[in-house]
Amino acid sequence: MTAPSLSSVTFFAFLGYVSLAILSSMRSSFTMGRSQPVSVPLLFLPLLLCSSSLSFGFVSAAGTSDGSEEWGYVQVRPKAHLFWWLYRSPQRIDTGSSPWPTLLWLQGGPGGTGVGIGNFQEIGPLDTNLRHRNSTWLQKADLLFVDNPVGTGYSFVEDESLFVRTDWEAATDLTTLLKKLYDEDESRQRSPLFIVAESYGGKFAVTAGLSILKAIEAGELKLKLGGLALGNSWISPEDFVAILLGPLLQDVSRLDIKDAVKSNIMAEKIRQEIKKGEYGNATNSWDELEEFISSSSNDVDFYNFLRDSGSDPISLAAVEVPRRLSMKIYPTYLSSKASSMSTDISSLMNGVIKDKLKIIPKTVSWGGQAGLVFEALADDFMKPRIHEVDELLSLGISVTIYNGQVDLICASKGTESWVQKLKWEGLKTFNYMDRKPLYCDSQGMAVTKGFLKSYQNFRFYWILGAGHFVPVDQPCVSLEMIAAITQSPAVSS
Repeated sequence: MTAPSLSSVTFFAFLGYVSLAILSSMRSSFTMGRSQPVSVPLLFLPLLLCSSSLSFGFVSAAGTSDGSEEWGYVQVRPKAHLFWWLYRSPQRIDTGSSPWPTLLWLQGGPGGTGVGIGNFQEIGPLDTNLRHRNSTWLQKADLLFVDNPVGTGYSFVEDESLFVRTDWEAATDLTTLLKKLYDEDESRQRSPLFIVAESYGGKFAVTAGLSILKAIEAGELKLKLGGLALGNSWISPEDFVAILLGPLLQDVSRLDIKDAVKSNIMAEKIRQEIKKGEYGNATNSWDELEEFISSSSNDVDFYNFLRDSGSDPISLAAVEVPRRLSMKIYPTYLSSKASSMSTDISSLMNGVIKDKLKIIPKTVSWGGQAGLVFEALADDFMKPRIHEVDELLSLGISVTIYNGQVDLICASKGTESWVQKLKWEGLKTFNYMDRKPLYCDSQGMAVTKGFLKSYQNFRFYWILGAGHFVPVDQPCVSLEMIAAITQSPAVSS
């Protein structure tokens, strides 16, 4: 593999450093209105791009001239580069008692890109047509997207041996990135960081959370960790696959008793492989079970069990669908979810967005190494991370679970199952707490959108009518949920 060069302005690095320091001190000066898009920085790229980018040592960074956006690379290991993109909220409120939060979004896959999918297809200020998203989470927090782990999205490695092979290796890289972003920026240090993750990103989140806490305790990272939110997260594969998949699909009439029995036999094989620590074999067996279920159910949608997987047109040009269907097909699934999002996400990210950012090496294609990211993590894919959730709770960190009602791949019933395996001392009391119904305005009608149960530093949201992608399926209640999780000063604005 030819090593791409990160530097577009390697000379006068000091001038670049000064430019970045000035940029970091800027604040957004525009207001987000519901009828007026915040897409101006993307629609008028030449006018709003910084006059310089930075490349020195481990960092290459740039941003918009008004300081509302910053992005860049951090070399987390020699020849291994993570890409990040930070949006500052135009609705930011600075109060001493309620600091404005920053939300770090981690996508799943592994190999799904937060900078692309999470940003333009789920929670960012613009959709894939560069139109304003009324439900953007930027209304409640600053948004930090990272293409995690290396090889995902715009992130890349110069040697294939450098892909991470465990969730903990990914956590170490992410902690290194945060050290670079936070340790010399006091404004960021004042903003509590909330890690919000989707799907496999939940495994990245809990390991990263512990890695971050260790770095903070050692005095290596100046950051306040506000909490974690795990959305439809792949925390315990055994609970989602081995004891649930067949029975759930039989309950909703996608499998009959004959196929459910065979599914259960295949699931038991996976459970035994996990029990023996044969995680690579369990991953392969999971592939076989997925293929069987797809065939026997006439292609049930793994992200919404009430639908067929072909009910939304999926553009294969966006992402090549690999052998492991369910955890890797979702970038294309999302790109076809909303009819208004007609732009191919891959074309967008390798076209106008890459042109805007300027610092992406010409030899780097967005998502070009994603398949290799997944393969490198195959032996960690089926490992549970329940213990890490327990450890975070015992340390007093706020942990929130949220799950879409009709998800199949990370079904609510499976999430409830692994939660009951927690050794957290508050679990018994939590179980007997009453749930609180959640509403969002629906033309003056009180329509139930979900339920919330909480006790001490643990919360669980059940989101009705949502599948795997809660912010896409239920944007209104999701926005209220994230405001509550982050304790955003904008919660009532």
